Amino acid sequence: MAKKEGGISFIEVMTALKKGQYAPIYLLEGDEPYYIDVISKYIEDNVIDDAAKDFDLTVLYGADIQQIDMVINAAQRFPMMGDKSVVIVKEAQNIKNWTNLTYYIQQPQQTTILVFCYKYGTLNGNLKVVKEIKEKGVVFESQPLRYDYEVTRWITQFMNEHKLEIEPKATEMLTNYLGTNLTKIATEIEKLTQLNGITKITPEVVEKYVGISKDYNVFELLNALAYYDVLKANRIVYYFANNPKDHPIQKELPSIYNFFANLMIYHYLIFGNYGERDIATTLKINPYFVKDYASAAKYYNALQTMKIIGYIREADVRSRGVGDTNASDSLHIYQELIYKIMHKI
Repeated sequence: MAKKEGGISFIEVMTALKKGQYAPIYLLEGDEPYYIDVISKYIEDNVIDDAAKDFDLTVLYGADIQQIDMVINAAQRFPMMGDKSVVIVKEAQNIKNWTNLTYYIQQPQQTTILVFCYKYGTLNGNLKVVKEIKEKGVVFESQPLRYDYEVTRWITQFMNEHKLEIEPKATEMLTNYLGTNLTKIATEIEKLTQLNGITKITPEVVEKYVGISKDYNVFELLNALAYYDVLKANRIVYYFANNPKDHPIQKELPSIYNFFANLMIYHYLIFGNYGERDIATTLKINPYFVKDYASAAKYYNALQTMKIIGYIREADVRSRGVGDTNASDSLHIYQELIYKIMHKI
């Protein structure tokens, strides 16, 4: 996620930019390129009028910069057509020596906005240049989303910003299909925000415009397990096994594991008389899905749930070829796992 604890957040950076509150220098760094691209693109598109960009916008690339003085010289130029000039350094992680930049930061050109896009890592925070940027400008660290619930929340917020409602099931379909790569997620759901005449994103809309089957996905598999629908569960894993490119077993098993790990927690929560909202908060899920855990708890008690978690771990190990001559046969592994889960061996 965009860093907040101990640093400026993405929302704070964008809010200031939209108010025209520009810092003389930005260091945009981190493992998640999406936020870095959004911020730098906003500066590139909005600070300078289109007519002036040929004169007052400079884009450099880290691999082409032999000395940081090349960046400094560009930043020290006065604007020719307007009040501001912008210098954007892309792939800044390829710059070898940052030392001399310190002297520029101490007295930056007030008509220049200098932006460094440092992707897939961070510049050493102990360097003097980083400390100087923090004092005179903005250091923003872009961190990736690591958990499904963070992706779910991000998708919901993205849709809200575009005045669209999205059904919980549609959100889960996107989350399970797209993973945690924000650039990929944004690219796919941007299509949904541009559909004419559609104000609510349903599973049917996701299936039609993103290409995710509303019937054959891991969300529906978990639903089948939660409501003890043996036929549906086996039909879905058969589909997965016959479509390994879209549904590799190593990708789907973690979702099954997470569901039963949450179910174990659910057993403890209901024992402690937790309410639905508290359960949703603890499990980090939409309250809409608490009912699925309530259903699953009727079919799998705590002891059975613990055994199931063990079965899933075994299936994961076997899917990676450890101790199983049928490792390449994902259908065999899936079917045995579903049998063990639903027959409560």
